[in-house]
Amino acid sequence: MKTGLMQEGSATAPIVALLDAGTAHSNAEVVRARAFAEPLLAAEQLDTGENALAHADGVAAILQGIGSAPELQAAAYLVYAGDFLNKPEEVVSKAFGDSYASLVSHTRKLVQLQRAARGAAAGGDRKGDQRAEQTERVRKMLLAFSRDLRVVLLRLASRLQTLRWFAAVRRDCPAELAEESLSVFAPLANRLGIWQIKWELEDLAFRFRDPDRYKALAKGLQETRVVREQRVDAARAALQADLQAQGIAAEVQGRPKHLYSIHKKMQGKDLPLERVFDLRALRVIVASVADCYAALARLHEVYTPVPGEFDDYIAKPKPNGYQSLHTVVIGADGQAMEVQVRTREMHEHAEHGVAAHWAYKEAGARGYAGVSAAGEFEEQVARARKAVLNQLLAWERDAVHADGAAGFDDRIYVFTPQATIVELTAGATPVDFAYAVHTDLGHRCRGARIDGQMLPLNTPLRSGQTVEIIAAKEGGPSLDWLNPELGYLQSQRSRAKVRAWFNALQLAETVAKGRDLVEKLLQREGKTALKLDELAARLGFKGADALFEVVGKDEYSLRNIELLLRPPEPVADEDELLAQKHTRSASIAGRGGVLVVGIDSLLTTLSRCCRPAPPDAIAGFVTRGKGVAIHRSDCSNLAEMRRRSPERVIAVAWGGADADGKGGPVYPVDVLVEGSDRQGLLRDVLEVFAKEKMNVVAVNTQSLKPHAAKPRPGGGDTAWMSFTLELADASRLAKLLRDLCAISGVRSARRR
Repeated sequence: MKTGLMQEGSATAPIVALLDAGTAHSNAEVVRARAFAEPLLAAEQLDTGENALAHADGVAAILQGIGSAPELQAAAYLVYAGDFLNKPEEVVSKAFGDSYASLVSHTRKLVQLQRAARGAAAGGDRKGDQRAEQTERVRKMLLAFSRDLRVVLLRLASRLQTLRWFAAVRRDCPAELAEESLSVFAPLANRLGIWQIKWELEDLAFRFRDPDRYKALAKGLQETRVVREQRVDAARAALQADLQAQGIAAEVQGRPKHLYSIHKKMQGKDLPLERVFDLRALRVIVASVADCYAALARLHEVYTPVPGEFDDYIAKPKPNGYQSLHTVVIGADGQAMEVQVRTREMHEHAEHGVAAHWAYKEAGARGYAGVSAAGEFEEQVARARKAVLNQLLAWERDAVHADGAAGFDDRIYVFTPQATIVELTAGATPVDFAYAVHTDLGHRCRGARIDGQMLPLNTPLRSGQTVEIIAAKEGGPSLDWLNPELGYLQSQRSRAKVRAWFNALQLAETVAKGRDLVEKLLQREGKTALKLDELAARLGFKGADALFEVVGKDEYSLRNIELLLRPPEPVADEDELLAQKHTRSASIAGRGGVLVVGIDSLLTTLSRCCRPAPPDAIAGFVTRGKGVAIHRSDCSNLAEMRRRSPERVIAVAWGGADADGKGGPVYPVDVLVEGSDRQGLLRDVLEVFAKEKMNVVAVNTQSLKPHAAKPRPGGGDTAWMSFTLELADASRLAKLLRDLCAISGVRSARRR
């Protein structure tokens, strides 16, 4: 047995009997959808053990019975077929359109959520755990249902079909399915006004959840069924004849009271079955509202009304839109009888609810969930969508209050003027709403109409409201929006978008400042023809803007650009070096035959590997073509070169001050800093350099994730920063390194 996505199923024979093929399949779309699904479903079974195709047939029959459009009946087959396709949304979209593909996707996701929540609730150790999972499931369903009413109708029909199948094959229904049907699906059908599905869900769930009481009640009613039916038929015929005699065209129906409502009445009023007198009921259907009240008046003339048992749901409809007149009268036989009086339109709504007023058409992008709408139909769709969402929100509140649990106060649902549903955090404002619709709309938001009334932008929104944003043609957000005391933004996502806008604005200003500095330098050097991207690449940057950014932030010295633009001084080859060395031997003899490194020693270069600077102990290595390379005595590279060519290592010493007495030269020194990455760390380090009056000529920073860096206590990203300083005396580094280590977040600071 292959497990299908849907848990609900149906027995083939009973469902085929329920489905009138000549009617249900007369629509070409239904026929095509069933032909598409049949090869996929005919041999498959669902989790319950029922044939998948038979279940789809049953769902289509139920949808037809509540007056849904043929397109929705066709969708029933595609939803179940999707569980047996590799790429269901893609396949259905190509064969039937995006509207059906969207429905398949949403329904499959919803079923997966239901299964996961049901499994978690079943595994709970306490009743409270199960109740929390149940409430969470209600919320998940609400979120999915609010986007497409078709999902609501499909899930209701599917659950009803599942219970029918368990009853038909006389198998025990799983307790969690029966409980969920009674506590979630039946109240949902009631809120949407689909009475026909509601009462059958309640009766079947009652049968499986409490079989002993169900059987006892059914047996008790069966014993008086014949007499009760005779009395109902007699009362029905008498009332219809009397109304016609009064000139009121009416259809009078005998209506059995379903078992679960009798059970609830017995439980609520603590009555035995023989004390429940209104087991029989009549329904009077007339042409107009005026006829409703005329029929009621005649009814109270002919029969004695029971005090306190009259309700006018025409003048004051129920929250789900239900309208009717309810009364209880004493019949000719002295027994109580419930009578409902309504128009034909009210009757259709009472039986089928929102399904009786919902039409779907294949659509383009403007439609609701893929449904095209135009003119009056578009307005009807918008009104229906708002009504459905409000009913679903009310249903969720009913469930929360019934459970005695805390409500879902963290989310609200509001509408755009086009009736698109937008989900927001509780307490969200029109500015949050604008950012949720589109980032650019949020930036340009200047005002808002809430249910047609202009209100401040920091007004908290409530579920069910319609919000229209007044936007400027261009512009950006206000800094006031980031002030939490003013209450303009409640969503972290909205705050992030506002901060991103101001960060981008600041970055643009920094880049412009850096560009201006670089371009002025190029003008001074006479290099205006040099391409900026090429210059940035030669300096090791990805692009010109990256160079401008660090220059604008004063994190990159313009001297690096000057050194790049100025041609290097010519370097003597090895033979010339040796010749100059011998010719100068007399001049250095007074210094003990030691080559002096200083401004008058043109044949020396400072090695980059160890960056020597006074008063470091140093040694020289005669290179080929690049003069004498000066290394620190403890340099690892020098040790390797000494091992390979000891004859090329010579003694050197640092030179004195300039001849003009202005002091000695400066030398580049590399300093490495490691620390925990945080905002402002680079700024704090640069402040220490500035305080010590040290010139920073190059900066290189890198941030590594914890798994890429050496594990450190406290976790977090690790920042590696390399600075090249210009110093006349390296002894100043000791104090500098101590000051750097004192900075918050810095783990180590050392000379390279």
